[in-house]
Amino acid sequence: MHRSIGIAGNMGVGKSTLVEFLSRTYDIHPFYEPDEDNPYLADFYQDMKRWSFHSQLYFLSNKFRLHQELDQAPGVVVLDRTIFEDAEIFATALHDMRRMDDRDWQTYRKFYESILDAIKPPDLMIYLRCSMRTLRKRIKLRGREMERDVPLSYLKRLDGLYEKWIASYSMSDVLVLDTDNLDYVHDLVHRLDIMERIEAVLPQQKIDFGKVHDT
Repeated sequence: MHRSIGIAGNMGVGKSTLVEFLSRTYDIHPFYEPDEDNPYLADFYQDMKRWSFHSQLYFLSNKFRLHQELDQAPGVVVLDRTIFEDAEIFATALHDMRRMDDRDWQTYRKFYESILDAIKPPDLMIYLRCSMRTLRKRIKLRGREMERDVPLSYLKRLDGLYEKWIASYSMSDVLVLDTDNLDYVHDLVHRLDIMERIEAVLPQQKIDFGKVHDT
């Protein structure tokens, strides 16, 4: 039976790490956000107003394709950032900041709303939360050049939109994980806690998680 898990959260919060953990632990298929393939991303970070529409439309169209693949995949799959975040967080932030004008915003929203009719929401949305201090530390540690100069005000704006969005999200079950002091990669207690909380929402008797590997 097909089931899907979405991993949501601000940049640097640890989405890809959790996707890798779930994929390795439960032998399920991961789908990753195509950040590095976006040909507009470097230009966007240099001039948000000029390139916001191009960059966000690229993300939206590619995430649509990813969701279509995800919907057709057998078994259980896990997605690193969902299409809802592209529109409700990042594009919304750019419009609020006047980095995307009203005409482009309306075009973008109409495309997004059409897409929503053609995809299924995940069966479980896992939202990762952490403090701004931890977020900035993690962004610095992973060393992506294009993220190095992202303003703190922008990260805070994204964080506020994330909290507003997840509070109203009702399309599927939601699991919120505070990750400031969470280390499920190295800490067995944390690892078991994560597994128990996920399996409580999507229990193994309801879906075939596949073979659970030792981690």
